[in-house]
Amino acid sequence: MPKDKTETHSRIITAAKKEFMTYGFADASMRRIAADAGITVSGLYKHFPDKEAMFASLTEPVISDFFSNYQARETEYFENAATVDPDEIMSQSRDTVDMMAYIYDHLDVFQLVLTKSQGTRYETFLHDLAVKEEGSTMEYMRRLRERGIPMNDFRDAEFHLLVTTYFRAVAEAVIHGFTREEALHYAETIGRVFRPGMREFFGI
Repeated sequence: MPKDKTETHSRIITAAKKEFMTYGFADASMRRIAADAGITVSGLYKHFPDKEAMFASLTEPVISDFFSNYQARETEYFENAATVDPDEIMSQSRDTVDMMAYIYDHLDVFQLVLTKSQGTRYETFLHDLAVKEEGSTMEYMRRLRERGIPMNDFRDAEFHLLVTTYFRAVAEAVIHGFTREEALHYAETIGRVFRPGMREFFGI
């Protein structure tokens, strides 16, 4: 009768998370993970082909869901661009607080992605997010211009740096070990600091 691998897999996942949290991806050891899970290294490879696949198993479901939620919000904004009152653009945004709440709902995953992922495809997470935000914001602004809403011309490079700075600011809550309460308060602060500045930048 085949062995039930569910329990073994669960031990591996627990051991892998502990290893990555302690050493980061680059310095994590498959041998230590196997020993902590109580199996051989060869047995470990029957569950995961390599260390990155193991790291991805801990992070990919949440990160995929994060970007799916982002896409849904993006679609809502694009639909809203046809009717939004110019005075309301950016003024009522709860995006930063909502994003921070999501991060802290899945804090262990974002600790891995933001602080332990060097050497994996997730090490560019903030850059990838900034690039996506740039693209969606530029499309949103294009739709507003089509409505005749005036706004400033600006350098793409400057906008890239501002967006990158914004996401790095959000990530600092995780990097500095803020509690959920501290992080949500900080998110409100980020909104108060960035929204007026971005309105000035775009001239809306």
